[in-house]
Amino acid sequence: MRIWIREIFNNKPIKDTVVIDNSSESRTHKVFSALEQACNEFDLCIPIWLDKNINDFKYHSRTKFNSDSFVEAIEFDYLDFQVLEED
Repeated sequence: MRIWIREIFNNKPIKDTVVIDNSSESRTHKVFSALEQACNEFDLCIPIWLDKNINDFKYHSRTKFNSDSFVEAIEFDYLDFQVLEED
């Protein structure tokens, strides 16, 4: 599984990373692990999955975490989280 995570500010990516997970873990575990890895790399707290994030991700394999999902203030507009390739 390949997951692309980007910080977006003024409709432009300011940071991005691709997390590749070839483990035999479940899809859910891979998604949470990729989000945690990216947040550690970007020095962010891990965002909260709100209902809108869950629904977007279920149907589109993509979601955007805005400031409502973060406990701390963020210096970008949103965190874009997208599955590029499934196993």
